[in-house]
Amino acid sequence: MGTDAHRAAAAGLTVTVGVVTVSDSRTPETDTNGIYLRAAIEAAGAVVGGYRIVRDEPVEVREAVEALVADCRVVLVNGGTGITRRDNTYDTLAGMLEKTLPGFGELFRMLSWEQVGAAAMLSRATAGTFRGSVVVSTPGSPKAVTLAWERLIAPELQHLAWELGR
Repeated sequence: MGTDAHRAAAAGLTVTVGVVTVSDSRTPETDTNGIYLRAAIEAAGAVVGGYRIVRDEPVEVREAVEALVADCRVVLVNGGTGITRRDNTYDTLAGMLEKTLPGFGELFRMLSWEQVGAAAMLSRATAGTFRGSVVVSTPGSPKAVTLAWERLIAPELQHLAWELGR
């Protein structure tokens, strides 16, 4: 079965998606990424299964992801993927992911190159599976979140969820 057949088989699948914003300063009112993602998820015909804002603390990131995978086939984590001392998302998820999807980070950085040039190398965007769900982690800039959703995640959302059930 090729990719087109997989996508056809996945068509019509309702996907439940969780959103985690990692930030030491955002609130539900100022979390533009969370607002955007929840609206985009619903516009794509998927269901928002949960939403959390957590500080950039490994325990908080881990607990949020663990809670959301219980009800969500896909969990989108934004923020904390850079290289500053407070950027802990990548390192936390790297210790959790069971199967990694290296292509996500590779494609994200390739597409980011078109927008920000060599600064794309500072991104530690990643994706993989955890407890039967796909976890996708992106930088916290609104442009990065929009890029990841529109160019990578949304086009394959149903396909990703369908593959988990095979």
